[in-house]
Amino acid sequence: MNPTFYPLLDALRRTGVDPAAIDQAVKEVERSGRTIRDVLINDHVVTETELTKAAAEAFGFAHAEIIDFDIDDETLSKVPLSVVLRHRVIGLAITNNELTLGITDPADVMAIDDVRAATGMVIRPIVVPRSEVRKVIEKLQREGADIGAFTFDDDEEESSEQLVQTEEDAPVVRYVNSLIEQAIQNRASDLHLEPTEHEMRVRYRIDGVLKELDTVPRNVQASLISRIKIMSNIDITERRVPQNGRVTVKIGRRSVDLRAATLPTVFGEKVVLRVLDTGGVELDINKLGFSEHNFDRYGRAFAKPHGMTLVTGPTGSGKSTTLYATLMAISEPSINIITVEDPVEYRLPGINQVQVNHKAGMTFAKVLPAILRSDPDVVLIGEIRDADTAQLAVEAALTGHLVLSTLHTNDAPGAITRLIEMGIEPFLVGSSVDCVLAQRLARKLCDWCKKEYAPSDEDLAALDWPLELLPRPETLWRPGACKSCSATGYRGRMALHEVMPVSQEIESLAVRRASASEIREVALAQGLRTLRVDGLAKSAAGVTSPQEVLRVAI
Repeated sequence: MNPTFYPLLDALRRTGVDPAAIDQAVKEVERSGRTIRDVLINDHVVTETELTKAAAEAFGFAHAEIIDFDIDDETLSKVPLSVVLRHRVIGLAITNNELTLGITDPADVMAIDDVRAATGMVIRPIVVPRSEVRKVIEKLQREGADIGAFTFDDDEEESSEQLVQTEEDAPVVRYVNSLIEQAIQNRASDLHLEPTEHEMRVRYRIDGVLKELDTVPRNVQASLISRIKIMSNIDITERRVPQNGRVTVKIGRRSVDLRAATLPTVFGEKVVLRVLDTGGVELDINKLGFSEHNFDRYGRAFAKPHGMTLVTGPTGSGKSTTLYATLMAISEPSINIITVEDPVEYRLPGINQVQVNHKAGMTFAKVLPAILRSDPDVVLIGEIRDADTAQLAVEAALTGHLVLSTLHTNDAPGAITRLIEMGIEPFLVGSSVDCVLAQRLARKLCDWCKKEYAPSDEDLAALDWPLELLPRPETLWRPGACKSCSATGYRGRMALHEVMPVSQEIESLAVRRASASEIREVALAQGLRTLRVDGLAKSAAGVTSPQEVLRVAI
């Protein structure tokens, strides 16, 4: 559950709401994926008025009913449509240069900043019930105000020609643009538009955790999806199969690439926009958070003139960033580096980058032979997905090339068995792979509000603290809540690493097709520090919390 709701739940307990009912609501959120607001109100734990008062108390705001204000057209028009829909806010009154602003989510610190920037006025926020804000918007729609253009009467039948001709100031276009701009400003890695039975849910993934941003009416769904498809050069008439596309947007003076993926669901098409913003990406390998122990083991591998180094982990675990930083560390004019990727995420100076094109038949397996004929010293393969690509990568490593690639496995020892399962001869796997690096991304504690505490013996026992590897910590840290981190307690992410050099003993295990658990036992005896141990060491240093480490590493 989103950590911003914990102050709200504490406030509800203080007002006398049954703690057992609140605990049951939290369990329902974790079980069903429903929002805490939906569970509390629709399951009759609290009324909306009680929830509004508790939210105001939790974050130190005043609260009111919209009916208490005589809202005129000038006040309503002060707050731009995109901000109203994005943050669920409404202008209530203007006194001199002060705007009284009705807000529905006091944890949304960007709301007040966005309204202040848009209006140039002093903002006095007041928490109001969300249903009342929705009623104001519906009233404007009935009266034919500009916001009413956001609803279409017959969304399913709207033609592609009409959508292509949509003006740049049309509400749907402005709303999509504002969603994308907000995602980039909030450092989101993904933007999800998810249809449900009655509405469409909009969520951002920030620092690896999804956060609900908005819900929009179901009758707007087709128009939003079609707009994104047009931007991404995707066929808007095809709704039955998944599709992929790409779009470049300009935010200020910089360009940001977005990858779009559609997925048909029972309630309509879901769209995910992956933000490929290289502006804030750190490609200095010395700044990727390696411990001295792990960097020494990994550095010896990519310093070799040949052999294969694999980086493993799930999607979104920072594998590409690590490989790019590795390339930048070894890149120099005397070395020919060629990459083959799907897609090329970061443009790197002095490096030859090739993008696969499945429609044209340019797959990893088809491109690799051509690359090997181009006299490379170092080859980066975006991902080893099949036996053909794996075989070519192994052959390249055995014929004098340094090969870098990624693989989807849970840990470093699993990479050896995965290649063998793909059909690569075990003796080739053992002799070609020099090192495997497994990694995960964990959220970093916010430096402004993190709180230190002295862990008890019970705390360390619950964490299963590895006292044989790490000294007993005198101090650990837990997340706080402040404006800088949007009351989440975390800001930014860091990598946890597990580095396994392939020794002669591990090579022998590969040849006799040993299991991943057998390989792991030998690797641990040879100094492997697991993802969990690396994470707990970083929690002892105050970079992250132990709970966050346990969330991402077993």
